[in-house]
Amino acid sequence: MSELVVVGFDNPNDADRVLTELTRMQKEYLIDLEDAVVAIRGSDGAVRIKQSMNLVRLGAASGGLSGAMWGSLIGLLFLNPLAGLAIGGAVGAGSGALSGSLIDYGINDEFIRSLGETLKPDTSALFLLIRKSQPEKVLAELSGFKGRIIRSSLSPEQEAKLQDALSKAHAPSPGEGVAAAAPAA
Repeated sequence: MSELVVVGFDNPNDADRVLTELTRMQKEYLIDLEDAVVAIRGSDGAVRIKQSMNLVRLGAASGGLSGAMWGSLIGLLFLNPLAGLAIGGAVGAGSGALSGSLIDYGINDEFIRSLGETLKPDTSALFLLIRKSQPEKVLAELSGFKGRIIRSSLSPEQEAKLQDALSKAHAPSPGEGVAAAAPAA
């Protein structure tokens, strides 16, 4: 079962930066993302949503393959399998692209829009649907980013560990950033 995590950032670029880092970790098999979406609320109040998966391309590819297969089979019936392959592939790719543009895969788009509207201007949020992960290694990598959990389906213990890692990001170390008080004269 996948876990939903929504993390808010005070900077409009941080959600993109974290997603880039998670994509790198996915190539190292530290995390398996089912879906990831970045929502950015600009200074004008408009919410921009950036999907990490291109559903039109995914639909066209799968539709093209199934169309080519069915086209070849039908072409065999009419003694012209190559024409059936070409026509079936083209029709399948077109219908797959259309269905890819109409389906809502992963995180519900309406949920993303409604939560995006609650963001303050010049902030961002990262919506993640996580199949599985290596929590300790992922948390160690994410500790350089400062964010706050907006929503999650994690257990309270897991959520607390994630929030702790995101809160430590830019916290001053002991003695750092604290000016010594000048003695009163």
